[in-house]
Amino acid sequence: MTKHRPAARVICLDAADRLLLLHWRDPFDGRGLWEPPGGGIEPGETPLAAARRELAEETGLDPAAVQDRSVPVERDVWWNGTHYIGAEHFFVARFGGDRPPLVRTGLMPDEQVNLDNHAWVGWAELAALPDRLEPPHLLDVLAELVPDGPWRAAAAEGDLPGV
Repeated sequence: MTKHRPAARVICLDAADRLLLLHWRDPFDGRGLWEPPGGGIEPGETPLAAARRELAEETGLDPAAVQDRSVPVERDVWWNGTHYIGAEHFFVARFGGDRPPLVRTGLMPDEQVNLDNHAWVGWAELAALPDRLEPPHLLDVLAELVPDGPWRAAAAEGDLPGV
């Protein structure tokens, strides 16, 4: 089955420009998946409101940190036996301090079971993740959202790890 679910995601950066990734275990085939926090946009909800709500639910981080500019990202991912395609809104949020702690009290029961772990990962370390990264071109998305970041030179040369 193939479907599109309107969704929004947040690329979270800590003070050292590490990215927050959630590690999910697919209930269909058991494979691991790393991706930024986020999820479906509910009826009547704006992409920004959805991004902020999902961030709070999945991480407990301050949703006000989500900036109001997004970029559309074409997704093509399999999850739980379903093929999801279509554009999602990606936002960025910056947090002070190193690796802010997460509080995952807003997860749905299936999310509690399938969310394996999380990590604050350096952008140059993304290619070394043990499971697939979604979207695989996450650093291109980050470079578009934050063009003055430390990944700028690598992005300009098309030499981003994990892309």
